[in-house]
Amino acid sequence: MAEIVYPPVLVAAHAMFRALDMRIHIDGAEHVPASGGAVLASNHVSYLDFIFVGLGARPARRLVRFMAKQEVFAHRISGPLMRGMHHIPVDRNAGKAAYEDAVGNLRDGEVVGVFPEATISRSFTVKGCKNGAARMAAEAGVPLIPMAVWGTQRLWTKGRPRALGTRHVPITILIGEPVRPEPDDDPEEVTATVRARIQELLDLAQRDYPDKPAQDAWWVPAHLGGSAPTPEEAAVLDAGKGR
Repeated sequence: MAEIVYPPVLVAAHAMFRALDMRIHIDGAEHVPASGGAVLASNHVSYLDFIFVGLGARPARRLVRFMAKQEVFAHRISGPLMRGMHHIPVDRNAGKAAYEDAVGNLRDGEVVGVFPEATISRSFTVKGCKNGAARMAAEAGVPLIPMAVWGTQRLWTKGRPRALGTRHVPITILIGEPVRPEPDDDPEEVTATVRARIQELLDLAQRDYPDKPAQDAWWVPAHLGGSAPTPEEAAVLDAGKGR
């Protein structure tokens, strides 16, 4: 397919990285195949995660087609960009079409990006994951690659003001070994395996993160001494019962 929009968007993103002097660390890029279909499954802590998950695939010279909610495509600014980059709109009330579109992309040799938690994790831990990534990887016969991003929440996340001009923020992107689901595999079991691997990568990213914040930092999960909501508190917030 013609790539008219994606390349200049990448140029603009790299210009932003340089202007903000971001300290970006990518590890495991060799797990992204240089050709053929693959599903990238990442944790989700920021509205900007798709940029950095996509960046993790750039050493392999791959462009990632992300599955994103329909509302993003309807926006007057983001919509033309999302369509121009051939991302995949998801109507949460009728997800079959998006699923079939994603499987078709995978069979055509594309890399599809998925956030299995479906929404941003306010607790900065890995929430429960939906099994769509496992099912589409098995149906298309492609690898399912776990990923973790960390640091992106400091720039723009749910329930916090945007801080897009913050300089020198370290961003960690870790890519794990592929899982290769078969059509007869239980998608829930595959999803549990991938979720565990994402959590392992996230634990590693958090442990080795170069900035050591104060113990009550808002962007640090509660179990590491930060003031982010616990998973239970985050669930209440997501249900609309809190701030």
